[in-house]
Amino acid sequence: MSILSRPEFHNEEAAYAYVEARVWANGRVCPHCGETERTGKLGGKSTRIGTYKCYACRKPFTVKIGTIFEASHVPMNLWLQAIYLMCASKKGISSNQLHRTLGVTLKTAWFMSHRIREAMRDDTIGGFGAGGGAVEVDETFIGREPGTKPGRAYHHKMKVVRLVDRETGRAKSIVVDKLTIAAIAPILRENIAREATLYTDEALHYRKPGKAFAAHGVVEHGKDEYVRGDVHTNTIEGFFSIFKRGMKGVYQHCGKKHLHRYMAEFDFRYSNRAALEISDSVRADFAIKGVVGKRVLYRDSFVA
Repeated sequence: MSILSRPEFHNEEAAYAYVEARVWANGRVCPHCGETERTGKLGGKSTRIGTYKCYACRKPFTVKIGTIFEASHVPMNLWLQAIYLMCASKKGISSNQLHRTLGVTLKTAWFMSHRIREAMRDDTIGGFGAGGGAVEVDETFIGREPGTKPGRAYHHKMKVVRLVDRETGRAKSIVVDKLTIAAIAPILRENIAREATLYTDEALHYRKPGKAFAAHGVVEHGKDEYVRGDVHTNTIEGFFSIFKRGMKGVYQHCGKKHLHRYMAEFDFRYSNRAALEISDSVRADFAIKGVVGKRVLYRDSFVA
């Protein structure tokens, strides 16, 4: 049986129950006042699906309040379909494809996809290489910086720095304006444990910051050196290959204002990939658990 035949993908009430079980895994919580005990489900004929009442603050609420779903008129079962499709598509799924598949407008599909990317975003800082693990760091270039003209090398392109923890498989990408020591050092300092071993290429902006860690292995790509024992950045190169195929083949264009969310999407799927024994369904559940506190307003996100 197809996974998309499951009740929560077709029935609104089942979809609410599915989301509630993940967002309120430790018990129902009023999003208005935080009450966990004195709440009850409303069952009137005119009551909206999934509505509860808090008897502490006397306000009604649903699991949508305070999440990416808040104020959305899209049925919850369609939200779950969109989340599953984005989590299961290794190189992403375009807004046009979601528009055709879900039967919503293109504008709605575009905004839904950005809300879901926000749910995928990892806000945690630090932890890379904890316990003396190995961390690869590298940068890539894509698209074009706003207000620049095409030129040689990478100076006119948008720049992304990426970290991968070899032990845990966790990944994190940060959009930067410049590739300088002043820009790179804080990123490494905030995210990588001091006892970690750092692996990078020979770029100058890694040399001084690299001294802050237990060891810094450098592979010299300029001399056609790509692997020297454990010293390499091939793990990150593999990610960049998937990322660029997705951005060029599926999304085709991305403004800098939204690049961090696209990076969060690819980071999320990579950090929760099948090689780490995480299935598409479990990955989608992780995304659902990340919907809280990440509401995105259309007027703040839309770029003409």
